[in-house]
Amino acid sequence: MAFSAQTNSSHNQPAATGVLLTNLGTPDAPTTAAVRSYLKEFLSDPRVVEQPRWLWWLVLNGVILNIRPAKSAASYRKVWGNDGSPLLAISKRQQKKIAQALSQISEASTSTTPIHVELAMRYGNPSIAAAMQSLRAKNCKKIIVLPLYPQYSATTTASTLDAVADELKKWRRVPALHFIDSYYDNPDYIETLATSVRSYWDKNGKADRLLMSFHGIPERYFKAGDPYPCHCRKTARLLREALGLSEEAAQISFQSRFGRERWMHPYTDATLKQWGADGVGSVDVICPGFSADCLETMEEVAIENRDYFLKAGGAQYRYIPALNDQDSHIEVLTNMLLPFLSLTTNNQ
Repeated sequence: MAFSAQTNSSHNQPAATGVLLTNLGTPDAPTTAAVRSYLKEFLSDPRVVEQPRWLWWLVLNGVILNIRPAKSAASYRKVWGNDGSPLLAISKRQQKKIAQALSQISEASTSTTPIHVELAMRYGNPSIAAAMQSLRAKNCKKIIVLPLYPQYSATTTASTLDAVADELKKWRRVPALHFIDSYYDNPDYIETLATSVRSYWDKNGKADRLLMSFHGIPERYFKAGDPYPCHCRKTARLLREALGLSEEAAQISFQSRFGRERWMHPYTDATLKQWGADGVGSVDVICPGFSADCLETMEEVAIENRDYFLKAGGAQYRYIPALNDQDSHIEVLTNMLLPFLSLTTNNQ
């Protein structure tokens, strides 16, 4: 096997440090063809769907990719903006702001090591391989990978590491690698979530109940050792405590299930239907597992699940946006990188 080399390699060139921010991904356009291509890459990942590969290949290519892309494309069109996919647009703003923050901190420190920040999507574009190659071209001898998933899951975080490793195993010179696998109980992250809820309530009033909805995974993944549900429950508990709410007033649920097998309970849609039927008048929903708003928050949670609640008898339903590129969120993410960059802020 021939290993690839840095095209502009020079042993006398000053080393740089790279930061790789990653998220799940998005189709290139809200069209059936683009969504089909995206879903094929996503659902072909054995980390995402743990089924016998021959059987899943038949189901995926024979059924799912012939039915789901058109429906998903219609959903994407509901949230697609002038700047394209919401997830990608927000992620680009996060990348720009984190790069600016690190640049300012670097200038104020004694460090002379250049820092480069790249953005990549696990599926779709920009790819992890392309982002890694860009960092190598900038002579990054150390790379810090920050998957923007607060809670670890093999389906997301571990899959990201797989993609990074797949690229690195082709390189002759492998950089020092630091991988941040989760931050579900980071105190600053929890407080930033709580502040976003309080700010929303200050402007819009407080609902009868708060629902903390996380993306789901099959229950058998949890039983096999995936800690994701435990991470979600701890995030939810810490957020509830920070807001001073009771367990009844602030509850957890899991959304976005796929297929017929049992996923983590309670389900978001079933919970909202039950609350509406039970006479809960108003509900606010927040998705603490999403670092940026995307199809699952803007369409599934904000629109689809709203309809379930209202049709079941609820009177008012509101979605509290993700932290996105809020300055406080950028500060949290930046501070998580600092220990790996040998940089300090004025308050440390």
